[in-house]
Amino acid sequence: MPAPPPTLAITMGDPAGIGPEILAKTLAEASVHESSRPIVIGSAWALEQGAEIAGVALDIRSLDNAQNATETCAGIAQVLDPSDVGAREIQLGRVSAASGRASVSFVEAAARLAIAREVDAMVTCPINKESVHAAGFIGDIGHQEILARLTKAELTATMLMTPGLRVAHLSTHKSLIEACQYVTRETVLAKLQLSHDSLVQWGMKAPRIAVAALNPHGGEGGLLGREEIDELVPAVADARAAGMDVAGPFPADSVFYRAIAGEFDAVLALYHDQGHIAIKVHNFEDSVTVTMGIPFIRTSVDHGTAFDIAGKGVANPKGLACAIDTAITLANAELGGERQGTVP
Repeated sequence: MPAPPPTLAITMGDPAGIGPEILAKTLAEASVHESSRPIVIGSAWALEQGAEIAGVALDIRSLDNAQNATETCAGIAQVLDPSDVGAREIQLGRVSAASGRASVSFVEAAARLAIAREVDAMVTCPINKESVHAAGFIGDIGHQEILARLTKAELTATMLMTPGLRVAHLSTHKSLIEACQYVTRETVLAKLQLSHDSLVQWGMKAPRIAVAALNPHGGEGGLLGREEIDELVPAVADARAAGMDVAGPFPADSVFYRAIAGEFDAVLALYHDQGHIAIKVHNFEDSVTVTMGIPFIRTSVDHGTAFDIAGKGVANPKGLACAIDTAITLANAELGGERQGTVP
């Protein structure tokens, strides 16, 4: 008997954004149901509104728990709603504490299912950081912080993937000055080890990782900054001594081009925009986010809540489809056997 497809907990994201719309468009297609068993973690009323905005027909079925989920097909949405937020509290395209509270409840519920192994992977639609902050979650800037809190993970990192390029991030949600201060030998080595281990876990036997430089031209021998000399070169040496195939630091204006050309399997970027710009310029539409360092698979769309187009029916669901496909591939790689896959 063939193994059943992996079960995915797909969070709705902020109900005031485009999450419900792209979810409705995705669940109306047969492909997601053929390769996985999707469970929506979100509000049924918001998904119904999203389907109306998207112009698709959805048979929305409420669940009491994940174990009651059944095999699905195109046009069916099984929804588990952990939120007490109602439609009257939400206005499309607007920041609000209510939508922030709802979106965090969706993430927490899906994460608990993943921690308990009731689902094989978690896929997330976008949340809005202002709304999350307005709801009182001061330390939870984004998904990564929420998941680290719930799993008590000591070290997490973001890896962005798009066809032809993978970029791990030394830091993400830090100001630029804080991000530069975070570039230390110990931190860089720890994130290199995490990136290496994650890629191996996802099916890549010997990943080749390049480290991007922090300063222009790689610091020009210390003329434009000493981080390369004092922190990055020693970290790369430590990583190589530990058996990892790591090279660099290389100037950031060329290292991503070299990775796209096939010289490296992944690049460690040293701050948010250094990595995000490279991914999104190369291929934004197909890019996804994967969280490293937590005890389950979590992938995400690589775009925001897009409040400016919420409710207009024009949101592109391709990013969500790519995040789902990546979650399925990684889940199959971890589950092994007939479901064996490899990192995208």
